[in-house]
Amino acid sequence: MVSSNFINISPGVEVMVGQRRYRITRSLDINSVLAEDVETAKIARLRIETMSRVLEAEEGDETPNFSVHHFSDDLWAVAQRRFEAIKPLLDNPRRSRSSVAAAALAAGVNTSTLYKWLALYHDHQHVAALVPTRRGRNRGARFLQADQELVIASVIEDFYLDRQKPSPKSVVDEVTRRCRRAKIDAPHPNTVRNRLADIRPATALRRRGQKDRARDRYEPIRGSFPGADFPLAVVQIDHTPLDVIVVDEEHRKPIGRPYLTLAIDVFSRAIVGLYLTLDAPSATSVAMCISHAMNTKNEYLRLLGVEGDWPVWGQIGTLHADNAREFKCKAVNRGCEANQIIMQWRPVKKPNYGGHIERYMGVVATEMKKVPGATFSNIKERDNYDSEKEASLTLREVEHYLVNFIVNNYHQRVHSQLDAAPIKVWEDAILGDEMPGVGRMLPADPDRVRMDFLPYFQATVQRYGVRIENLFYYDPILDRHIGATELDNPKLKRKFIFARDPRNISEVYFLDPNTGRYISVPYRNVGHPAISAGELREAKKRIKADGKSAVDEERIFQSIESNRKLVEESTAKSKAARRQAAKAPKGKPNATDAQDARTSNAPPPPPPRQPAPKAPDRNIFSQALEVLEIGEIH
Repeated sequence: MVSSNFINISPGVEVMVGQRRYRITRSLDINSVLAEDVETAKIARLRIETMSRVLEAEEGDETPNFSVHHFSDDLWAVAQRRFEAIKPLLDNPRRSRSSVAAAALAAGVNTSTLYKWLALYHDHQHVAALVPTRRGRNRGARFLQADQELVIASVIEDFYLDRQKPSPKSVVDEVTRRCRRAKIDAPHPNTVRNRLADIRPATALRRRGQKDRARDRYEPIRGSFPGADFPLAVVQIDHTPLDVIVVDEEHRKPIGRPYLTLAIDVFSRAIVGLYLTLDAPSATSVAMCISHAMNTKNEYLRLLGVEGDWPVWGQIGTLHADNAREFKCKAVNRGCEANQIIMQWRPVKKPNYGGHIERYMGVVATEMKKVPGATFSNIKERDNYDSEKEASLTLREVEHYLVNFIVNNYHQRVHSQLDAAPIKVWEDAILGDEMPGVGRMLPADPDRVRMDFLPYFQATVQRYGVRIENLFYYDPILDRHIGATELDNPKLKRKFIFARDPRNISEVYFLDPNTGRYISVPYRNVGHPAISAGELREAKKRIKADGKSAVDEERIFQSIESNRKLVEESTAKSKAARRQAAKAPKGKPNATDAQDARTSNAPPPPPPRQPAPKAPDRNIFSQALEVLEIGEIH
């Protein structure tokens, strides 16, 4: 199966906290819920950030939780076409059998196939569930048979979504009865119950002829931006250079202006995520900001040292961006598809479509004028103020200042267009005031959300490990995949997925096809220093400029070491050198980079570890090096 990336935080949903299983009874506040222990029936208050998904697994079920990067572009394109075929039906809860038949005809498949696609998507809430299986099915994949899927879908359609409102037990019994009559094995009762839990209350009300009640109970009335009718329905994202000069950590001397990538919820005007860096805007900036927006932020605030609460997170509906190249790269687009985020581009030459994010960027610019080292917006405003001379804050300190302003000032004050504070509008919509709350979706695997947006590679596993852009990586987890061949064509060597964070390439993340989980794989030579993709790129340029035709790992790290020494000698004199040094991976990353799995940004460099025992015949110079496929690197 392919599970959803998010957990629905709603009454009746079962979750895990540690080893205990709970059933949510109601929301208590923006950060917690009341829940009943399934085993003891005791009521407990649970903090949302501590909850995880209940993994239903029948005996012998070793179903992997596939990542978006597990699938080839061709397979992913098929899944997208299938999703487009069923999307009108998902948007129309009052669909009839004839509408399903018409959609099947338009897609060129029979009606039972379309019902199967609907059932798969209802069950998993993820586009990847629609990826076609290989001949004999994907390795480790387990799905219900098509006839079982059809029975469940038909029972939901014409029995459960009926005015009589049958109980879940009645639905399970009806599925069992129909399977027995059709002489097929009945699915596990938990599978049926999970399907029912995935049906939104508003959908059930509409299908049972209570359209007005569904509208009155579940449709918010706020919002003037098209489609921005509830929290995270529309999120706008953009970049800006901050009007402040920062200093380096060591010498406290100026190194230039940082860039801010920011995301805002159009409905509530709450800030949902940000990413601050010395690098120019890129696909990495977009990916880190989006994943930061969707994940909880308590640990991020703790690491940054900011007192306060930032309960703004969840599944984004539509992401609204301008037409810059970094928003249209393959890694970002595919990450959005995997998390069911609709990308919407701002119409060319119509800047008013990005008004909300641009207005807030103006708020940030005004606030930055209060900071030492402010550059102001024009020469007249700056007057005789020497920004570089007055600069005194590091990148981390500017990040602390900005986040503290968002959490404890901007979110708390009345917004002129809302007549309420953004955080109050957010909380009322989530929890309910005069109108019932809409709830929200908790990322089931925060680190997986980040991985969905990272650049990725496809490479074969050799006896030396894996070679990516002339660097070698190894972990014993790779051993069982040495010499693996394609399942459909044993003559071809199998290529595996490796994701990589460009800010620190001392490790790559291997997507284990047997578990669907990412596993960290460090340098083969663990004595090499952590470097960024930018440093690698510049080292290759220097090697070629020196007239050396062969670019190998040894020369790369010699070049980087030589350049770092030069930078170190120049930092006291050169602002450019200090800025370059500030970009290099550090042993102690700032708060933006040092969050754990509950946060959105990249992990710190891996801790020192003992080199793996050297295996026989693992001399990398005695083997042919494999050509690498690059997904998309920006």
